[in-house]
Amino acid sequence: MQIRPRRSVLYMPGSNARALEKAKSIPADGLILDLEDAVSPEAKEAARAQVCAAVKAGGYGERELVIRINGLATPWGQADLEAAAAAAPDALLLPKPGTGADMLRATEALARAGAPDKTRLWAMIETPRAILNLADIASASRRLACFVLGTNDLVKETRADLSVNRRPALYWLSAAITAARAYNLDALDGVYNNFKDAEGYRRECVHGRRLGFDGKTLIHPDQVAVANEVFAPTDAEVAYARKIIAAFARPESKGKGVITLEGRMVELLHAELARRTLAIAEAIERTRPA
Repeated sequence: MQIRPRRSVLYMPGSNARALEKAKSIPADGLILDLEDAVSPEAKEAARAQVCAAVKAGGYGERELVIRINGLATPWGQADLEAAAAAAPDALLLPKPGTGADMLRATEALARAGAPDKTRLWAMIETPRAILNLADIASASRRLACFVLGTNDLVKETRADLSVNRRPALYWLSAAITAARAYNLDALDGVYNNFKDAEGYRRECVHGRRLGFDGKTLIHPDQVAVANEVFAPTDAEVAYARKIIAAFARPESKGKGVITLEGRMVELLHAELARRTLAIAEAIERTRPA
């Protein structure tokens, strides 16, 4: 699977043509063009046509384009999926899967609709049932590439209180990351609702990175820069990754599973992590404006 940065993934309302156009200049790694929560029932069909036309027209550069459809059991879900398959975005985001069977149904529906292989599936992890079935969901579909935490819905469903800190959410967050890593998926942290609270937002980004998330989902363009900074490898991390790879490439390191570098024990698993760090850093560099 292609390694690509997903530091900042911004939700954009599919019914807002101006927002879809503005998104072409926002330096987010990815865009979720939303047909679900951000669109009223009477605007669903128009939003679907508008989003799919925007994806087909392109102009978004290296940004990863993801269409969040309505649930397949809703009046709009099947038509959303078929239109999204024809538009061929980078991924389709499935809301509220509760089991692996839900992912399999979406996978089979995408195949019937003729979606190209490059169109991956992302899964919203936003219900207690999904948390209990994370491994089942993660292992169900060859198209699945990413978990997206729907923390607002999880708060509503569990009645948790995250007003002081995210300690009540640690079980959901860590379980989702663990399942994602077990099946070679990326995982994106949930949104931070108060986009005017810059300090709190940065603190939550740092917390998410320390937990192991690959990036954060966002609700406002002003949040992009901090996510891009926090979830990117630092210069020091990139420099040390290069040293690890160079050290294992030396003739005297051939066949060794463990070496010493700058007084530290370094294993082959660290070399694997170093290669991923460099791949992410190089991908980020390719997306920088000239």
